[in-house]
Amino acid sequence: MASTYSTMLPLGTNAPGFKLLDTVSDEHLSISDVKAEKGTVVMFICNHCPYVIHVLDEVLAIASEYQLKGVGFVAISSNDVVNYPEDGPEQMKIMAREKAFPFPYLYDETQEVAKAYQAACTPDFYVFDDDLKCVYRGRLDASTPRNGQPLTGKDLRNALDAVLLGTTVKEEEQMPSLGCNIKWKS
Repeated sequence: MASTYSTMLPLGTNAPGFKLLDTVSDEHLSISDVKAEKGTVVMFICNHCPYVIHVLDEVLAIASEYQLKGVGFVAISSNDVVNYPEDGPEQMKIMAREKAFPFPYLYDETQEVAKAYQAACTPDFYVFDDDLKCVYRGRLDASTPRNGQPLTGKDLRNALDAVLLGTTVKEEEQMPSLGCNIKWKS
């Protein structure tokens, strides 16, 4: 497991567009399909990463809570499935159904979407306002699989609360996510 920090997409960046396969519905979805009234969370995850497995239940709880408040969520997996077949579309579909994902789980086969978002690790979180401008990028909270910190979702929750209140999360308060590096194709 190679621990990698997120690269922190510049604040104010427009959400890069995409049209990706939703592994559950078998439909292709775009950013406009997942955009919600108050804000939108784009997250890069995968099936096998211990960091993702560690935070996944908290992510699902946050999504279920904040979707009721007008925030959209989408998860994207961009890993090389030749070398990491457990991250392939069929396995993604199984995981999404078993965990009852309340959001689409999209497959980025070309890895172009991950590159457009400057995603570097899993999990990697991006929060966009109602105009799809980046207002937060970074970690869920300080917890990792081995550091003993409680899993609270504090950082992402604070960002989402700020979006709902129309306030900002100061750049110096945004910490990079830490996770497994995205498995780039050779």
